[in-house]
Amino acid sequence: MKKFQLNVTSEIGKLNGVIVHTPGIEVENMTPENAEKALYSDILNLSIAQKEYAQFKGALQKITNVFEVKDLLSETLKSHEAKEVLLEKICCEEKCFEIIEDLKSIPSEELAVQLLQGVPIQRDNLTKYLTEDRFALRPLHNFLFTRDASMSMWDNVLIGKMASKVRERESFIMDTIFQYHPTIQAKTINPLTEKRKFPLDPRVSIEGGDVQIGAEDLLVIGCGSRTTTQGIDFIIETLKQRKDAPKHIIVQELPHTPESFIHLDMVFTFLAEDKCMVYEPLILGRNKYQTIHIEIDNGKVKKIETEENLLKALAKRGIELDPVQCGGTADRWTMEREQWHSGANFFSFAPGKVIGYARNVHTIEEMNKHGFEVITALDFIAGKKEVNDYKKVVVTIEGSELARGGGGARCMSMPIQRESFNW
Repeated sequence: MKKFQLNVTSEIGKLNGVIVHTPGIEVENMTPENAEKALYSDILNLSIAQKEYAQFKGALQKITNVFEVKDLLSETLKSHEAKEVLLEKICCEEKCFEIIEDLKSIPSEELAVQLLQGVPIQRDNLTKYLTEDRFALRPLHNFLFTRDASMSMWDNVLIGKMASKVRERESFIMDTIFQYHPTIQAKTINPLTEKRKFPLDPRVSIEGGDVQIGAEDLLVIGCGSRTTTQGIDFIIETLKQRKDAPKHIIVQELPHTPESFIHLDMVFTFLAEDKCMVYEPLILGRNKYQTIHIEIDNGKVKKIETEENLLKALAKRGIELDPVQCGGTADRWTMEREQWHSGANFFSFAPGKVIGYARNVHTIEEMNKHGFEVITALDFIAGKKEVNDYKKVVVTIEGSELARGGGGARCMSMPIQRESFNW
């Protein structure tokens, strides 16, 4: 089988491969009572969410190689070693060793489904009979946002150290896939298993929505409720050990509330060689959230200093971007409303060619003013419009239901190969 070589050196290089996860019944296994524990502020209508997701995936399939987490996991679990390692890790962390032998006996395809959608509890003793829990292994409600559990960084994969234990299994699954899958393999950097002089700081958390590849020598990282200063320090220490490591990290502080600011890609995303999407009040406005430039040289932090804002910090590194404002420029309330529904969260599949939600109409109008042709995913899938006919284009997917999950097109995609792009 031909190996798929992992390589991502920018946010906008032409996309050659991406991992996604189509939402399944795990999304419906929520109630208003447990939604908050699952990191949702609302419960989703699965049938509508799947129709919207079909537009997203259908558009990607016309553009690039699309890999489903469920398929990759099923193929990975055919390895006896991979199955043993993953199940022991999951059952140890989730304290359910009583079901491990049953899980080991399940065929790989069915086991992959259960690890994603949940393992129903067997009420075979008094404790289990009386518990209100329905699952011995809970469903992974958030895995449609595949961005967070693993991050492509050049030719390596950084495994997420999730801020909430509710999402921990996602990282275990992605780590196992990249280590054992027969065709998609990559060297992983895992905070939980990396060799180091001292134990891992328990405050370390890193999620993919906060990590953006600015260039071959530049990382842009959000620091907030999901990626901590300690998590970024872990990345710094890891990069210091690599001779070919990027020399620059730009850190953007984020508010811890409201929840729509959970990741950097909810307020800033790269769109083209000369454009970016910004939530202006945070990225360019006057506020207390700092932008910090860190320079690494010869295995040491050579410089760390505060910059005026993120765009000016990027410009100093040779990346000059014209900001497109989430929600448009006319009204602050409109900016807030559209940012809440992932209006800044776009996924680039080539320079100047992106996917995002149609529901954020003022954001889409603002993009059109900045030279982006607007086509619907349905027209693109049907062959009525072609992305290659335009220098800049935004493919819009319906997002009335998906956006309520708390993420957009970038959140729902984990790129594993892009063509090189030089600013």
